[in-house]
Amino acid sequence: MSSFYSTQTFSSFSVDDIDAARAFYGETLGMVVSTNPMGFLDIHLPQGGSIFVYAKPDHTPASFTILNFSVPDVEAAVDDLNARGVVTKIYTDPDLDTDEKGIARSGPDGGPSIAWFMDPAGNVLAVMEAMG
Repeated sequence: MSSFYSTQTFSSFSVDDIDAARAFYGETLGMVVSTNPMGFLDIHLPQGGSIFVYAKPDHTPASFTILNFSVPDVEAAVDDLNARGVVTKIYTDPDLDTDEKGIARSGPDGGPSIAWFMDPAGNVLAVMEAMG
């Protein structure tokens, strides 16, 4: 048997304010969030597993998308997020062709329609239309 044997695999990321993260992920996004014994957060994923969210005093937001939400209809998801106060128009780069809602529409190359938004700590998240 290999020495590398994992009984649980999970992802993690940092935030600068654990209470703001709890409110955003739990209340704004409606995810199941619990406080673990260390006082940090576990975000429970719909199909099992969890994400560990920890406070870091010198937090720097990730320069990439840390969490993707696959949705059946990206436009409806963006409308719902906007109604909850979440801004989805976060990129103004002309090379990243997003519309007035912040959605990069599926193109001829077949990629999914996607929109990005940020959590209170500045980490980038995305909703993307499920493929297939």
